[in-house]
Amino acid sequence: MNIHEYQAKELLAKFGVGIPAGHAALTVAEAIEGARQLPGPLYVVKAQIHAGGRGKGKFNELGPDAKGGVRLSQSIEEVEANAKDMLGNTLVTIQTGDAGKQVNRLYITDGVDIASEFYLSMLVDRTTDRIAIIASTEGGMDIETVAHETPEKITTITVDPAQGFMPHHGRAVAFALKLTGDLNKQAQKLAKQLYEAFVALDCAMLEINPLVETEPDSDGNAKLLVLDTKMSFDSNALYRHPDVEALRDETEEDPAEVEASKYDLAYIKLDGNIGCMVNGAGLAMATMDIIKLNGAFPANFLDVGGGATTEKVTAAFKIILSDPAVEGILVNIFGGIMKCDIIAEGIVAAAKDVNLSVPLVVRLEGTNVAQGKEILEGSGLPIVSAADLGDAARKIVAEVKQAA
Repeated sequence: MNIHEYQAKELLAKFGVGIPAGHAALTVAEAIEGARQLPGPLYVVKAQIHAGGRGKGKFNELGPDAKGGVRLSQSIEEVEANAKDMLGNTLVTIQTGDAGKQVNRLYITDGVDIASEFYLSMLVDRTTDRIAIIASTEGGMDIETVAHETPEKITTITVDPAQGFMPHHGRAVAFALKLTGDLNKQAQKLAKQLYEAFVALDCAMLEINPLVETEPDSDGNAKLLVLDTKMSFDSNALYRHPDVEALRDETEEDPAEVEASKYDLAYIKLDGNIGCMVNGAGLAMATMDIIKLNGAFPANFLDVGGGATTEKVTAAFKIILSDPAVEGILVNIFGGIMKCDIIAEGIVAAAKDVNLSVPLVVRLEGTNVAQGKEILEGSGLPIVSAADLGDAARKIVAEVKQAA
């Protein structure tokens, strides 16, 4: 699960992490009021969407010369104008795709005098089974270019979960950021705070970009501040964090994926035309591969799990058909805990309920397969049976081509 920048900063602040003052806003009036609560005279108006690259993004409705989704404002009047520009319009970034995302929330923050920008993130490294801390002196909007062209400027430090975060990890982070003196100590402390937040909140990813060094104040002191952050969480651990789960913004998610989550279905929309309903993630991946091998493309990943009911299967079927790109459906079920007759009943119920108008190929094997096939054959529906996975893929591709 992902959350917005302002929500992530509020969570990090609870662990002592330094962030600039800021206020979330759902309306232009709230944006103005938020700015008035800040010292000024420089403000930053930031679009809140679940995607990166906002600063370089574009609002299609505002024309090719419009500013991006992160804007400096030197007065309350500029805050108001920028808020009016952003709210309700669609921001397209390198991570949103051409469709973009509608901006429904803003974050108004205090301006910061920046001396240097850094990059710092944490994620679970599946190859080492450790938390990896990634640090670079080259923070900012071009970090992807840095990773591609000068990877030597990026340092990775891993933390053994059995040992936990130790002082030498903090020193390694500060060294990677090339910080000295008091800033070096601040970096060590920050790294420890971020690690503690990552573990305590069951994060999947925590990214700070940029982490900034401020210009020295009147006493000659500079600070490290988190200027932007992204956080995502292990969905399987959300039951332990109801406060985090409450931060979910369903308007940022695909409506079909939101609906699927209500039935505990693993669904991800893809760009193809063959809808897939499978039980088991490995079998689902193999099904998508064989569809592509036969010259078509899967429209989704959908795993109904090992203990689906008729209601769950019916819901899965409707979710697949909610995608207008779907021109045919392949159901591939290997019954173990999942019984083939239950799947068949769900398929028949869903097909009748939605007045199925696209080709449907079903491959059943395993527990109660004979009963399942009898239910399909006796349904009176134009369901094509398949003997095995290869046969199923060939048949659904042929049926879709013939229907076209």
